[in-house]
Amino acid sequence: MKTIKHPIAFSPAYPLERIAPREDLLFFDIETTGFSGTSSQLYLIGCVYFDGFGWRLIQWFADTRGCEAQLLDAFFSFMKDFRVLVHFNGDGFDIPYLLKCCSRLGLSHSFDGIESLDIYKKIKPLRSFLGLESMKQKAVEAFLGVSREDVYTGGELIDVYRRYLYTGDEDLLRLLLLHNEDDLKGMPAILPILHYPDALSSPFLLRESCLLPREGGAPCLRLLWESPVTVPIPLEKERSPVNLELAENSLSCLISLRQGELKYFYPNYEDYYYLPLEDQAVHKSVGEYVDRSARKKATARTCYTRSCGLFLPQFSPLWKPALKEDYSAPLSYTPYKEELFSKPEISAAYARQVLDFVRETGKRREKTGEPA
Repeated sequence: MKTIKHPIAFSPAYPLERIAPREDLLFFDIETTGFSGTSSQLYLIGCVYFDGFGWRLIQWFADTRGCEAQLLDAFFSFMKDFRVLVHFNGDGFDIPYLLKCCSRLGLSHSFDGIESLDIYKKIKPLRSFLGLESMKQKAVEAFLGVSREDVYTGGELIDVYRRYLYTGDEDLLRLLLLHNEDDLKGMPAILPILHYPDALSSPFLLRESCLLPREGGAPCLRLLWESPVTVPIPLEKERSPVNLELAENSLSCLISLRQGELKYFYPNYEDYYYLPLEDQAVHKSVGEYVDRSARKKATARTCYTRSCGLFLPQFSPLWKPALKEDYSAPLSYTPYKEELFSKPEISAAYARQVLDFVRETGKRREKTGEPA
């Protein structure tokens, strides 16, 4: 087994204290000859950590086929000095792989007692919202503008490792170590991607609300919120009736209001009659005085009254009354008034609604394969 250890230069552009003190963090990545820990070989484990003076890289490399157990012993012994294990898809691959290797080799190591932070799992729900081409680490790096030196994939390096075992060529060893090092250097470099889940779960404070007239149509409502989290790359998204921009620490939205007539549907339709001539429902206590030929039992779809005015779309019931164009319409509306956003908790909840509504478009596209 070869052990490689040296300083590494990077400054994570993310407040690590949101995770843990930096001395408690251990970034790790592994290289293998296959996907199964029971039938392929582990040949490299690399870690990045802060030693009190600066960031350092340590790698354990299997220079022969028979030293997997040495790699595992070294890594698990080293890991005990840290509290949080940081990785990219480690919950899905690296950690289960290492545990299977331990089982195959009769080793009793475990990940008990250490927290796991999987960058992949944190951002996977936001893939479409962020516009990521894939969920590979290189795609996240490309989104953030992070560059790397190696040009190989982990799969391509399997043959490189086999050739190294046969030849002992130091140039081949350099390629293997460089790929792992770049993956590790890339992990702290992609931590700013966590600003997005942080921002989407943070409270938004409304700073501005104003109506913007539109020629030949209902006005738009411009809303500007401020977040305690600053995102690294601005995002612009649109899904009718919403157009939004998330940039730095601001969420700016244009909401198309609706002018005209909408319907309020009563929930307890069994207690109402529908009057076809008036096109509305009335409570049975009133409807019993209407001629039988001019009334019928209301159904869920006909149990409504109509209202005209200017309406704000809402994406789940936040204000009452909630009106709709028809019974099956996905959006509901509430009469627009300036005081709708007078309470900070209500305006913050509406910001969350808007973001969830726009994100839902991306989720549907992922399911259907529809292009962005």
